[in-house]
Amino acid sequence: MNPPLADTATCPPRARLLVVDDQPANIRLMHALFGEQHEVFMATDGLQALALCASAMPDLVLLDVDMPGMDGLSVCRQLRAAPETCAIPVIFVTGSHGVADESACWDAGCVDFVNKPVNARTLRNRVDAHLLLKRQADQLRTLAFTDGLTGLTNRRHFEDRLQRAWSSCMRDARPCAALMIDIDWFKRYNDRYGHQAGDACLRRVAGAMAEQLRRPEDVLARYGGEEFVCLLPGTGLAGAQRVAQALDAAVRSCAMPHAGADSGIVSISIGVAAMQPRQTNSGQALLAQADAQLYAAKSAGRGCWRAAGDEAAPAEA
Repeated sequence: MNPPLADTATCPPRARLLVVDDQPANIRLMHALFGEQHEVFMATDGLQALALCASAMPDLVLLDVDMPGMDGLSVCRQLRAAPETCAIPVIFVTGSHGVADESACWDAGCVDFVNKPVNARTLRNRVDAHLLLKRQADQLRTLAFTDGLTGLTNRRHFEDRLQRAWSSCMRDARPCAALMIDIDWFKRYNDRYGHQAGDACLRRVAGAMAEQLRRPEDVLARYGGEEFVCLLPGTGLAGAQRVAQALDAAVRSCAMPHAGADSGIVSISIGVAAMQPRQTNSGQALLAQADAQLYAAKSAGRGCWRAAGDEAAPAEA
């Protein structure tokens, strides 16, 4: 179960602030203002700022408008346009005071701006306020994207991750794999042990499988009922089969009694599929292929996995 929203106003965590300014004196000032309370890192031009935002994911950006090369307005627009960085709040710290300049800042997508020379108290209060809003928005987003029972990614968020991973793998010419996973004879389990035990079983299976995924880009989601789905960007069929073996072994090692199953313990059936993303196929086609292999695994007696994809691979677990 997800925890309630924390009272972040009384105990704010240490945040990551990116200061973007081409003047060393301004950078030193920002570090003096925020260095004790937050983790502060710096960029001196727009391209460096975009790279740091993509790799380090700051909680807030303090951005100068006037810089050589790419100006702050262009940086802000690019941050807003990218799905990975669009939620990072940007506060412009600018020497411009005209109405047109202020409008340009709002139009670029900032959440606030502070004029130079900076009033330290004003800037601190603005930063604190927007960090609080960011933390609350992140918590609400987590609640919206998380399955309340298992703590895994929910189906809604998984569909978004699948679309993004498919586009990324197509762009980089990398394969993409998916596993459709079903707890064997789960209705029998619920009927015999009760729904509270069934919920505990779902949580334990989810936890055992989640421990086997090592890469941040891999996604394990509850797809519905006793069905789960695992997305493995950049993974071919051979690698996906190794993950299937690991998931199967992890669930079996829990040794949860299941009198309604032939094996006597809770087990899973897995359908494995891998594709090379192209314009002529789709992430949904990948899931459909994995689902067909899940059906084949169930038809073969359950407690096993079956695979198909762009590469030749054995069908036996």
